[in-house]
Amino acid sequence: MWYTCSAFSKTGDQPNNNSKFATGCPFLVVLNFPQREKEEDDKEILNRKLPKGFKERVKGRGIVHCGWVQQQHILQHKSVGCFVCHAGFSSVMEGLIADCQLVMLPQKGDQFLNSVLFEKELGVGVEVERNEADGSFRREAISEAIRTVMAKEESEGKKRRQNQKNWKEFLMNEEVQEKFMVEFVKSLRDLVAAPEK
Repeated sequence: MWYTCSAFSKTGDQPNNNSKFATGCPFLVVLNFPQREKEEDDKEILNRKLPKGFKERVKGRGIVHCGWVQQQHILQHKSVGCFVCHAGFSSVMEGLIADCQLVMLPQKGDQFLNSVLFEKELGVGVEVERNEADGSFRREAISEAIRTVMAKEESEGKKRRQNQKNWKEFLMNEEVQEKFMVEFVKSLRDLVAAPEK
């Protein structure tokens, strides 16, 4: 199973979520509607925005939820293997620590930097391929990114899974983290004790 947290843009009438369901994997999608045209509930908006026949096509295979969820609890569930997200730093870290393979689709701000950092520098996760001219992406690109990170036999998927395991072990190593904290506090004390120039 994979989990994604998405938001509809104000201008987009239909989500490009069809691609995510083309993988054939069970899924949970969480959608948020931050900007509303008028007073309407999430179900009304969802029914208006989803493509016709969508619910019937995914019935028994997936859940579409609107609103807030306990993301950390969902990511830590043993059946969740992949996390498709916008690459906000907290979300990416939560996914990494929860052993979820990451598919990143940055939308704004630091999300683009986080995606590059995790995919290119740390070798963790995959950013969805985009058209460089306008930033658009094909639905097949999302499916391909999911397949890449979830492939257990392909070398790219294996390499990224091992990198993720190594980074998780490093981040969760109490001895290493304690050392960083001690050195940080020492540096602060040295800074405060240093004479003014």
